[in-house]
Formats: sequence, structure tokens, C-alpha cells
Amino acid sequence: MSTFLYFNDTNRVCPLFFVGRGFRYDRQNVLRNRILEALAPRQNSAFSGYERLKKDIIRGVFKPGEKLLMSALKERYDLGVGPLREALSQLVAEHLVNAISQKGYRVAPMSLDEMNDIYDARANLEAMIIALAIERGDDAWEASVLAHSHTLAKVVEVKTREQRLDVWDERHKAFHTAIASGCGSKHLLQARTYLFDQAERYRHLWLTQTVFSEQALALKRQEHAALVEVILARDAKTASAMMRSHLMTPVPIIAQIMHAEGIGAR
Repeated sequence: MSTFLYFNDTNRVCPLFFVGRGFRYDRQNVLRNRILEALAPRQNSAFSGYERLKKDIIRGVFKPGEKLLMSALKERYDLGVGPLREALSQLVAEHLVNAISQKGYRVAPMSLDEMNDIYDARANLEAMIIALAIERGDDAWEASVLAHSHTLAKVVEVKTREQRLDVWDERHKAFHTAIASGCGSKHLLQARTYLFDQAERYRHLWLTQTVFSEQALALKRQEHAALVEVILARDAKTASAMMRSHLMTPVPIIAQIMHAEGIGAR
């Protein structure tokens, strides 16, 4: 008769079975552990490469249409070809990189038409989402919106330029995500995430003009405070119109920057 025991093997708990006077491993679990251990570094490397390359593309380190040379990427990110190809494949799926048959990869182009379309779609979707959130959100949702609004307003206390850019971007995303979370629709939130990701490169052009300007930041604080006020008043119609206007504000600024820098020029 077999008895189920446990054995600590390199800090892992593995099932054992007592068979007569000897022991044997549950080979399936041991094999699974070894496979996961072997894959973990590669998966972590690919994810790290993906995150770092995506950030560089969004922030314009690699320009629209620029060829992504594997040799240069290997040197910059200290990664092998395998993890880099996995990262590039993910960025192709996100439309930030184009795969060119037999020619490698290029950063996806940017255009005014695409920017206008993305921002219009995103503004309309967010306008609908905030109305649903006001209708469905509970007290905990209100508290979350208030908390994120408070932390966003405190970004002015951050001193260095690079830190301010990162902190404001992170808190601004969190504030709008807190608002959207009240809608209670997984599929709407997925669509929202997709459009947000598509807007990232364009949004970054606007962000660099906003975060380092006290006047622009003050205007954004006023807009966010007004949004919170109508949310707490549960005025869905006004909130919806305000959200659309708020999200479309960057469009003319982005268009000016693109024109000045020759981005998307035909």
C-alpha cells in the first residue's frame, strides 16, 4: 500500500510515494518544475526587452519608420536574438512595429489621420464609459476616484524633469483608469486599453509639452477637479461631454508638434 509523502528538493515541495523500502519522485511534477525553471529566464528576458523597447518607441528614441537592427537592439538591451524576436512579435501585434518580409522590422509610421481617428474613437468611448460608471459605480468607486485625483494633483511636488514625466504619466493613467473601472464592463475596458495603447506615441508628444509647463499643468488640474465634481454629483450627461472635450484637448497641440518635427509628413 502506497503512502503519500513530501520531500523538499532545492526549496521545492515535491510529492513522493513510499514503495517498499525505497522512495521515488513523482516524475511529472519534477519534470514540470525543471521545465518552468528553464523557461523562466527566457520569459523574463523577453518581457524585459518588450517593456524597454516599447518605452523607447513611445518616447521617440526610435523614430517612426526607422529600421530596427537586431545588432543594435542586442547591444542596447543586452539581450539575445530569441528574447528580442519575442518582444518584437508582441510589438507587431500592438501595431507599434511593422514586420517587413525578409527585411526585418521597422517602427510603425505615424500620421495625422491616424492620430485624429484614434483620439476621436477614444474620446467617444471614454465619454460612454464615464456615463456608465456614474450610473453603476458605488461608494468605493467614488472613493477610488477621489484618492487618485488627490495623488495626481500632488505631482507638482516632484522636482526633476524625468521623474515628473514618469510620475505624472503613471498617476494620470491611474486616475482615468479609476474613473473607467466603475462601468463594470470587461469588454469595454479591454477596448479602452487597446485605444489607450494606440494613442501612446501621439500622447507622449503632448505630454512633454504639458508636464514641464506650470500653466498647462494648472489647466489640467482644473479639468480633473471639474470632472471629479460632476462625478460626485452623478451628472452623467455633463461628465460625458466634459470627458470627450478633455480627451480631445491635446489633438491640435499634437498636430502642431508633428508638423514642426516633420512626423507623418507625406
